[in-house]
Amino acid sequence: MTVSTTSQPGLASRLVNGFLAVKPLFNFAKHQARQMMINRAEKLGVPWRQQAQTLLLRNWDAEFAQVHNPQLNYPEYYLRPFHAYDEGNLSWQAAVEVEVAAYAVHAKIWPEAGVDGDHRLRQSYNDVLRASLPTNLQDIVDLGCSVGMSTFSLQQLYPQANITGVDLSPYFLAVAQYNSPKWQQQGYPQPTWVHAPAEATNLPEKSFDLVSLCLVCHELPQVATQHIFQEAKRLLRPGGYIAVMDMNPKSEVISRMPPYVFTLLKSTEPYLDEYFSLNLEQTLTDAGFQLVTLNYNSPRHRTAIALNSLQ
Repeated sequence: MTVSTTSQPGLASRLVNGFLAVKPLFNFAKHQARQMMINRAEKLGVPWRQQAQTLLLRNWDAEFAQVHNPQLNYPEYYLRPFHAYDEGNLSWQAAVEVEVAAYAVHAKIWPEAGVDGDHRLRQSYNDVLRASLPTNLQDIVDLGCSVGMSTFSLQQLYPQANITGVDLSPYFLAVAQYNSPKWQQQGYPQPTWVHAPAEATNLPEKSFDLVSLCLVCHELPQVATQHIFQEAKRLLRPGGYIAVMDMNPKSEVISRMPPYVFTLLKSTEPYLDEYFSLNLEQTLTDAGFQLVTLNYNSPRHRTAIALNSLQ
């Protein structure tokens, strides 16, 4: 039993979809997926429950008010349960657990890395950017920035750049705002946080040298990915770049994923079938980009970099 990467879900996906269509079974799988991540994190020494509880007890009103756009209408695809949260990304529980969840999910990419797996993954992305892009990028936008882990990582790579993080969750952005002073104390500039859909940011056109999407596309239906690439085209200056880092559906690790683990994964990722059937290179080309490089930056991740033509 293997994971399908064809244009239609394969037998494994169809079987799992049938299982998850039964609500009690879906709820069981979702609960098991969450418990597995929490247990993995705490075995690694990451105090998931303690850290989440500490953050939940603080007053977030100031940070939330700084980033929240009350006029925003959420796209329908974003209102589904994600990552074992019934409210998806629109909750404090999800927001305060992003960081510890990333440590748990990425701990097994490299068996020897453990809790450092997440840092190593982001560094592998930065290594591809460093090898493929100019060093003097001045304006960067991080679409789907979540709580800012990818944004701060980009700021380390390009300390001179003005960086904007865009996300649909004001809860995530409030946590990013809360974490910003720690980075400023290290000498990095304050990123600009924007509460908006990545496919309609309302940011000025031709105002960025790099559009980055880090671990975003697997959480999207294909039509949203297409619209985001079109928005990236609008945002980029001539000669600018789009960089996309995400799971590699063709990786041996994913294709040989045990059925039980695959079921737990799909219970938390509602658009996984659409992502696994996405032709990333063709979608970038259709949006008007020229593919520069496609690198396999981890045993289960890939990075595509494409150029916005000078025309």
